[in-house]
Amino acid sequence: MIHWVVPIVLAYLLGSISFSYVVGKITRGIDIREHGSGNAGATNTLRTLGKTAAIVVAALDLSKGIASVLLAGWLSANDPIVLMVSGLAAVAGHNWPVYLGFRGGKGIATTVGVFLALMFQATLIAGVIAIIVIVITRYVSLGSLIFTATLPIAIYFVGTYPTVYLWTSLLFTVFAFWRHRSNLSNLFKGVERKI
Repeated sequence: MIHWVVPIVLAYLLGSISFSYVVGKITRGIDIREHGSGNAGATNTLRTLGKTAAIVVAALDLSKGIASVLLAGWLSANDPIVLMVSGLAAVAGHNWPVYLGFRGGKGIATTVGVFLALMFQATLIAGVIAIIVIVITRYVSLGSLIFTATLPIAIYFVGTYPTVYLWTSLLFTVFAFWRHRSNLSNLFKGVERKI
């Protein structure tokens, strides 16, 4: 039981570290959630603090996804269920951070980190498609949703991963669409902000 609980709790606590909040406080003395879109993530950091800050935030958010999975693997002897649930916990921490009153980001960079650590090939496929969508449309939100929607399909067709990876990846997709519901509404209305 302990090999389940400890890595999942640690993953959530690690995911709850809001690097966009930290960078905003260090560089400008601001709460990033009070500016721009109000989202504690890399895209709002880009719009509010600039490219360098956004790159730092995206890299750190991605790294905490990777670290959560690696830590879970070490503590659980690479139990695939614990790995995936810990990944979900890290994204949940990013989205609803205990340190910031459960008001965080949307979890895409952390999701990318989780899947890079576990399923590099499938993540690469989904990532390339998402980047193409972002380049063509300039909608980061649309690219993010395409990424998470494409992941389960890529996992299925690559076909070399534990079955639990496929089914759990659908939960990441649900997380992403739930957190982006306002973006979806804006996309349908034609008022979503571009980069």
